[in-house]
Amino acid sequence: MSEPVDKYADIRPYNDDEVAASVARLIDDNAFIDVVAKYNLPRFLSAVPLLSRALVKYQLRKKWGAINSVEQVQQIVAKYLAQLVKRTTTEVTFSGLDQLDPKQAYLFISNHRDIVLDPALINWGLFSHKMKTVRIAIGDNLLQIPYITELMRLNKSFIVKRSVKAPKEMLRALSQLSAYIYDSLAGGDSIWIAQKEGRAKDGFDQTDPALLKMLQLNGRKQKKEFAEYVRELKIVPVSISYQYEPCATAKAKELYHKQHHGKYVKSAGEDIASIVEGFSTAKGHVHLAFGQPIEEGCESPEQLAKTIDQQIIDSFFLHPGNYIAGGCKQAVIDKADAQAFEMRLARVPDELKPLVLAMYAKPFHRKVEFKSSESGQ
Repeated sequence: MSEPVDKYADIRPYNDDEVAASVARLIDDNAFIDVVAKYNLPRFLSAVPLLSRALVKYQLRKKWGAINSVEQVQQIVAKYLAQLVKRTTTEVTFSGLDQLDPKQAYLFISNHRDIVLDPALINWGLFSHKMKTVRIAIGDNLLQIPYITELMRLNKSFIVKRSVKAPKEMLRALSQLSAYIYDSLAGGDSIWIAQKEGRAKDGFDQTDPALLKMLQLNGRKQKKEFAEYVRELKIVPVSISYQYEPCATAKAKELYHKQHHGKYVKSAGEDIASIVEGFSTAKGHVHLAFGQPIEEGCESPEQLAKTIDQQIIDSFFLHPGNYIAGGCKQAVIDKADAQAFEMRLARVPDELKPLVLAMYAKPFHRKVEFKSSESGQ
């Protein structure tokens, strides 16, 4: 009997039986080894590739040589994440997780502020609450470097083919993605996907209805009404709020460039630099608010987008910087927090300050607008 066709082979994360070979490829990849050496060895050692590579490869073989399952990879990632949380945040807090069923698979749709940290911290919350970690949607624009692809697919990431442009190919890729998300959920694996393509660089968190239309492609194939299919997906909005916006100056620089030159072309390696900056810089207090599975307000993609936005805006945790930038005089702000925010702002180039302030102010203003419309004022 012939083997069943693996229809998701080109986009799915690695299975247990593929883990050992992937780890071996990583350890043999000099570009990856050089990055590890750069961030982990003294400069005088990392400057001598022959020596630093031999040292790093020896250490990695010792630490990772016996890894042969996705679960083992998750345990290692959790250990690194615990160190990162300790080193770069004052605290990470969660709300709403206790309202979710640990045995249920959910489709988590969140606002998007950091390329890798957003899903990593969602997984940190789930892991801390003894819940199964998610499969992570990641654009193929981030997978130009072989070792990044290996790392992502080892860490339960599946590929969104953003680079496909021909209409027929695009429909095929989106249909495959839609079916993969549905089948993952049906098989008991939760999914994370951002509410729109790319990070919100201006602080404006808004769900793209096109994302929700993609989800429905598989529902249409099953001849299901949109609302019925959405309820099956168990969509849970998640609102991620950083006290200090990751990569704020870089985001502002991109916005400034677009305003003054019409467009912004990323340089080679810029996404990788953003990932490293997001991981390594101080984030202060980070709060993740998990919402409730959406049962109503989902008759169309546009209505569902509004329902997701309402939960994200309503549960967004406002930090001192949001109140200060938003010009809120009523908020009681700790003097040390206010000084820390002002010091951060002082390091931003003058021409970018208004954009960074607007980035922090936007969630405050949107919450005020939302509360006003809710009360009919």
